Amino acid sequence: MKKIVVLSLIALLVLAFGATAFAQAKKDEPAMQFKASGFIDALFNSYVNVTDGSGGAGIFDTIPGTFKRAASPNGFDENASYWATRARLKFDWIMGKQSSATMIFEMDSSQWGEIAGTGAQRNQMGQWAADRAAVEVKNVYFDFGVPAITVPITVRVGMHPLNIRPNLLVYTDGMGIIGSIKVDPANIQLIYFKPLEGTTWTADDVNVYGLHANAKVGPVTAGGYALYYNMNSYPFVAETASLPLFPAVSPTDNNADIWWFGAYADGKVGPVNLNFDFIYDRGTVERRSSLTSVRDVKLRGWTTRAKVDFPWEKLNFGVVGNYSSGADLKKTGARGLPGDPVAFNGGAPAIASTKVGSYIVPPGSEAGAIYGESVVMFSFGPNRGTSGIANSNNYTRVSRGGPGGTWLGKAYASFKPTPWYKVTVQGMYIGDTTKNGNTFGTAVKPTGLLRDDKDIGWEADLINEIQIYKNLSFVLAGGYLWAGDAMDQRIPLTLTNDSPKNPWQITGILTYSF
Repeated sequence: MKKIVVLSLIALLVLAFGATAFAQAKKDEPAMQFKASGFIDALFNSYVNVTDGSGGAGIFDTIPGTFKRAASPNGFDENASYWATRARLKFDWIMGKQSSATMIFEMDSSQWGEIAGTGAQRNQMGQWAADRAAVEVKNVYFDFGVPAITVPITVRVGMHPLNIRPNLLVYTDGMGIIGSIKVDPANIQLIYFKPLEGTTWTADDVNVYGLHANAKVGPVTAGGYALYYNMNSYPFVAETASLPLFPAVSPTDNNADIWWFGAYADGKVGPVNLNFDFIYDRGTVERRSSLTSVRDVKLRGWTTRAKVDFPWEKLNFGVVGNYSSGADLKKTGARGLPGDPVAFNGGAPAIASTKVGSYIVPPGSEAGAIYGESVVMFSFGPNRGTSGIANSNNYTRVSRGGPGGTWLGKAYASFKPTPWYKVTVQGMYIGDTTKNGNTFGTAVKPTGLLRDDKDIGWEADLINEIQIYKNLSFVLAGGYLWAGDAMDQRIPLTLTNDSPKNPWQITGILTYSF
């Protein structure tokens, strides 16, 4: 599979440059067009027992204290509030339909008033006195059409998004090549990305290969894809022994081969709009050393989601259902690496991780921040996924993304009485699919073994969207989660279980687009 993808991409480039070499010069080439666009926002979050969406969580969050990650233990049941800002600037140089180039820069203040003097400046343009070196290069790529070929073929080269069903599977920026072929009614993409090179003279690199195709069948677009991560180094960077009972790990300790297979359908069926997804992940993490007594870890997970919208005049009614497999904590270590102790027996090293049954997303995927199904439990789209208890991502290993280890049933209704105002009310029930333990809760039985609860809780949200001017918008939202038993926490300092206060959040974001 991976050889076919690479050879196909090479063939596309040969065709492009070969055809150009032998083609006559074009007399009527369009003039260069330059465009600039972007946005600046100001965001406010205030919450209790909701987590910062900065990520860093592993396969799942059953390490004690991770429910309140990005906060000290004293932050449990306390109100946290902060402001944040993001600015993005996009430049495009366009030569008609035949070629274009794009650069995107990003600037962040992750929390206004970041502490100065730490040496870090990325994501910290909000430090007092300003003048931070906080400008990031997000994307740099160019697109061109292959000339002198009857079938439309375009190629994208550079640092750009790997983007397939981003709320559930993968959105990440990296160096790669995508070749797109248009054969009506089908669109076909051949995908190659390079997350890690390592040492050029040894096989320690990481490559991503993919095939993605869809076609419009009447009012519905149906598609499918296969995505393969060949990771000769896993995780991508060294991890320290910061977690109790977990040894340090080097990228050369393990390798991993993981596939994601998916199918989807989007479109209008009768009076309703339908979105459907099914994704299955399958792979293995292997120890590269000579310690043959350490068993490989198998990865087998899946998710399925369906969304139905029924628009009626100024109203819209909808339902969402999503089920994602959970891990069995008698078989899975918190990092999902060979030799890691499972979580079920308190980390005793006698039992080593052998299988991850939770649905997972690729390393670096920001699907957790894009999932966007709620204001409290999951990430919230309008605030850029800056929060959410289940907002999990890891840039060097796989993670649960948004839905892994949970299921939900959701109903909502929106009303747009004027062109400038829209209000949405939604409610949902969220359940836990992890076995022999909980996806988020860390409570234990009197025996010291993890409790297995199924009730994460009920959530209700109110969302207001206001278009102040053509280029200025404001979103204000609030949510409340009636937490179930599956959210109870083991408090490390007292070695007792505690039920957190019901999590809630108020979030607002003002955005100027240009």
